[in-house]
Amino acid sequence: MEAQYLFFTILATLAVASAIVTITSKNPVASAIALIFHFFMLSGLYLTLQAQFVAVVQILVYAGAIMVLVVFVIMLLNLGKERELDSEGFNTRKIVGGLFAAVLIVEFIAIYMSVSLHKEFITKESIDQGTIEAIGKVLFANYLVPIQAIGVLLLAAIVGAVLLAKRRIN
Repeated sequence: MEAQYLFFTILATLAVASAIVTITSKNPVASAIALIFHFFMLSGLYLTLQAQFVAVVQILVYAGAIMVLVVFVIMLLNLGKERELDSEGFNTRKIVGGLFAAVLIVEFIAIYMSVSLHKEFITKESIDQGTIEAIGKVLFANYLVPIQAIGVLLLAAIVGAVLLAKRRIN
């Protein structure tokens, strides 16, 4: 179990670092790449928590589809150099940010101390709930009709989009 905590700590540290790079980077493309890295670290965190389905969805939806749209918008806007803010002098945002960072560090230390004192292990039932097989059984046993209705609705939307696009070409 110690290896799982080690991996979780490493992935959490990398996730926090990539989030900081995402919001502090002046280059929007570098910020988008850091955000993609952050999504992969979150997926790894989900894997350490035995939530395989959520990890796969994190990669497919966020790192795949959403980030393609974000990078497309960045390239479409063709952002040039932004004007730099005056870094000299009194800046209240830096003071407030420093205070929030200090509070966050104190909270992390408190959480780390409470976790190291109360080590509880994950039960077998909670591990089985996060697997793709368990989610698939519930979806296709209890929710078969709504899933098929959503499939028909999506098929109708795709056919409608193709028909609308075809009319505009001719």
